Amino acid sequence: MTQREPFVEGRREILRQASVALGGRPVTVWEVSARAELEPQASSDATPTHHTTKLDVDATLRRWNIAIVQGSRWVGCQSSTDGFWVVAPVRTRPPAPPPEGRERRSRERLTLELAGLCLGLLDRREPAPGHAPARPDPLQDITTLPGIIAHELSNPLTAARAGLQLAMESLGRWTEVPAGRRLELLDELGQVIEDIDRSVSFLRAVKDRARGALARSERFDAVRVVRSCCTLESRVLKEKKIPLEFDSTLETVYLKGDPNALYDLLVNLIRNAADASAARPAPIRVGLVQEAGSVRLTVEDRGAGIGSQDLERIFEPGYTTKEFGDGSGMGLVVVQSVVRNMFGGSIAVNSKVGVGTTVTVTLPIPPQRSMDPLR
Repeated sequence: MTQREPFVEGRREILRQASVALGGRPVTVWEVSARAELEPQASSDATPTHHTTKLDVDATLRRWNIAIVQGSRWVGCQSSTDGFWVVAPVRTRPPAPPPEGRERRSRERLTLELAGLCLGLLDRREPAPGHAPARPDPLQDITTLPGIIAHELSNPLTAARAGLQLAMESLGRWTEVPAGRRLELLDELGQVIEDIDRSVSFLRAVKDRARGALARSERFDAVRVVRSCCTLESRVLKEKKIPLEFDSTLETVYLKGDPNALYDLLVNLIRNAADASAARPAPIRVGLVQEAGSVRLTVEDRGAGIGSQDLERIFEPGYTTKEFGDGSGMGLVVVQSVVRNMFGGSIAVNSKVGVGTTVTVTLPIPPQRSMDPLR
């Protein structure tokens, strides 16, 4: 495989996902030539027709009152309503927010805006000819766009929090409402503020990662982290009527790395198992055993299972078997990156349709501190 092939495949996948979101309509990328003509570069169709890629500049770009710049690139498709072409630029920065905060762009335009942003960010990371790429890390490949999204989401969340605080102050003085009811409402609003604070903390962590901030690296008890995660997640799954069982006789096993990363890794696996078990709730079993110089963490469900054709692709960025809008296709990518790059371990998935899935994470144990008394 050449250095360019992963980026070519990445462009095809971005266009394919955009086409799926737009009901299967072909999505094409063009570049403006020196003669002010749009020359097609790639399409979501493997064998695009002339009408799929032929876009009239005068009837499209000038219809949208957009300046035509030589070398600029555009992504677009035909509208499902009037047949006109809807286009968006390929760029590396998100567009400015809409005037007065009122979104006027159509769903088609927003989808193409995101596709153009993804294409621009992918191209910016493409290595120069002859340049040998470093060891690939899927998690690093996805940090730029989430960092931008996290930044854009943090501001409205902060504003919403301030608005809620003002509402709580006003509600406290609202004597027309009985005191008991006021306390209930204040408690409910306080829980919303706590949820916002947790969301802002999460987004801050995403931005730190996007800036290249180093994860924590410390000696920690893996058994305690796994046990705590299972305790909290069992409460979450209780609403779905899915039991969560933790099976381990270990008392302590110390690893070196970020305990939060191990916690988030396990949350991803448990919630994937819960999604797979939604149709027929059955216990999810989390196991933790020590074997020689490693610790083995397993998450087992009796859910829908994964077909062999999907099992080969579950670690591909953006690939998901869930319905559109339900999954990002990045959960297992993050899990695999943490397992390999932080802990130097391995991950394996065994699954059978209609039977269930077992995910096995094997992490090497660093030398443990001696318990022998000093002599």
